[in-house]
Amino acid sequence: MLDESPVTNLTDEQCWELLEANEFGRLAFHMAGEVHITPINYVVDQGRLIFRTAEGNKLLGMTMNHDVAFEIDQFTEDEAVSVVLRGSADTLEGDAAEFVDTLPLRPWVATTKLVVVAITPEEMSGRRFTLQRPWLHSRKD
Repeated sequence: MLDESPVTNLTDEQCWELLEANEFGRLAFHMAGEVHITPINYVVDQGRLIFRTAEGNKLLGMTMNHDVAFEIDQFTEDEAVSVVLRGSADTLEGDAAEFVDTLPLRPWVATTKLVVVAITPEEMSGRRFTLQRPWLHSRKD
């Protein structure tokens, strides 16, 4: 008899639920022939991830190459989940950018971030992992 797999693929609906339940992830982007990764806080709105940024490498990289990847994860002692999406990042302007003020998106760090960016997913996957981690379960308190 085969044991149940410790890895479960998540549906798109489950991935969106996890993305909506979180507000912190990692954005990967290209710049000058290199891949960079940076933490961002975000909000989900109308099937897109929305975040704010300031002038700098992140914005320059996304302006030069709109292709990005984004990842969230969380774990407990017994389980881990991960959602990864790939898509296109575009700056929002005018009414579209002003609409973001109605969303629960505020900078975590007291810096001015005037540029609003939307990531439109083109591909998304998620997995849930049942963790064994025997070294945690064999501890003696």
